[in-house]
Amino acid sequence: MPTVYQLKSRFQDLLRPLCKWLAASGVTANRVTLAALGLSVLEGCALWLFPGAVLPLVLLPVVLFVRMGLNAIDGMLAREHDQKSDLGALLNELGDVLSDAALYLPFALLPFVSGPLVVGLVVLAVIGEMTGVIAVQIGAGRRYDGPLGKSDRAVLFGLSGSLMAFGLTAPLFYQIVFGAGLLLAALTIVNRARSALKELETA
Repeated sequence: MPTVYQLKSRFQDLLRPLCKWLAASGVTANRVTLAALGLSVLEGCALWLFPGAVLPLVLLPVVLFVRMGLNAIDGMLAREHDQKSDLGALLNELGDVLSDAALYLPFALLPFVSGPLVVGLVVLAVIGEMTGVIAVQIGAGRRYDGPLGKSDRAVLFGLSGSLMAFGLTAPLFYQIVFGAGLLLAALTIVNRARSALKELETA
């Protein structure tokens, strides 16, 4: 199923020169992972402390884009510059779900957004990432199937934040947006589980 994740290889190609420079400068994959988490938590705190404020909402798409870049760089540093480690694997997976929670849960505080829909979407996102990791535990590869993977969630919330910053606060609109996101997140869990099992059957 189509997903923003399919653009990852092209994005990595653009970032590879920067990645090489960082590796030569002694920057480690784990430090980049922690930087992405720290940036996400700072932005999440701003969204939480100032719900509906224009500046944090305008900054959200920028933070999400930078976070995606950092996530791509830490992966390339690990794979292409011999920095893979068990600690790095833990930081990578935990960092993703913690960053999502920090950035997206503050949307539940907005008066024109359904809190239960946002919380449900974040919970299903965590379960979806857990499903992708469990695939490795049963002998398949790490699953990144869509339709609502990490990058797709970033687009959904980043676009929503931008629309809110420019004055679109219609409750019905966001009920539809986050309701659809909830359904797509549930479908993502199913797709990842099915793909993992199918991979094992054809191995």
